[in-house]
Amino acid sequence: MPKGYIIGQITVTDPEGYPEYVRRDTPILESFGAKFVVRGGKSQTLEGTSGDRHVVIEFPSYEAALNAYNDPEYQEVAAIRRRCAESTIIIVEGHDG
Repeated sequence: MPKGYIIGQITVTDPEGYPEYVRRDTPILESFGAKFVVRGGKSQTLEGTSGDRHVVIEFPSYEAALNAYNDPEYQEVAAIRRRCAESTIIIVEGHDG
């Protein structure tokens, strides 16, 4: 079964408030089998436009990624991100082969 991924491109607008989101989202997402592959770090946008911060989170399946994102507890915490950053969040199925 292919893995699932949440990909985020984020521009933090409230650097003092955003760390609370990071602190609180991690245990929720990990309870769905999340593994953080990329979480910030150095990057270059070579084509197009992107946020300042990039996140790639791997899940055991596409469904697990959807379930994690749609979890009511996660959505409560995601409200912090929405207040403190501009985000594009994508869920994608991995390549199996």
